[in-house]
Amino acid sequence: MFYLSLIEHTLRLPPHLLNLPLDEAIKIELEALFLDKVIANLGLSISVYDIRSIKGGFIYPGDGASTYTVEFRLIVFRPFVGEIIVAKLKESDANGLRLSLGFFDDIYIPVHLLPSPSRFESDPNNRNQGRWIWDFGEAEEAQSEEPRFVIDGMDQGSIDYDGLGPVSWWEEAEMVQEES
Repeated sequence: MFYLSLIEHTLRLPPHLLNLPLDEAIKIELEALFLDKVIANLGLSISVYDIRSIKGGFIYPGDGASTYTVEFRLIVFRPFVGEIIVAKLKESDANGLRLSLGFFDDIYIPVHLLPSPSRFESDPNNRNQGRWIWDFGEAEEAQSEEPRFVIDGMDQGSIDYDGLGPVSWWEEAEMVQEES
């Protein structure tokens, strides 16, 4: 889920950062460039872990900034397809659910990947908002604040498999199993 990636990057350090210690100025500029961005074939950038080397310090003619070649390690979030994660419900509408991991809010569970059978109950004040109800025989359960889902693709998940759905279901099942 989380990885350390070694990256080499040519970095232009603006003059307004030159009054800081070099390591600190470079880290500030790297964070401005990389944090909270999705990097192709790596994942979502979470944090600069450390700076391994700094080379250069060239100033090109007509430019007041110095340019460095920086090797650093970046913490990235890259879940694999099939990974099971617990998230928090961010919003619910007739098209599905949007989930959050706290640092990442763009996980989408479309209607066709919700548990089947399910139905949407719209909010009387706002038809686009509401909650999902999952029907299981004689029991029904409203959407949970913390669903367990599986990564189904780069930008979506699924709850329509065994062992997934509201965490409360599985906590209750474990308590029933312990009692018997």
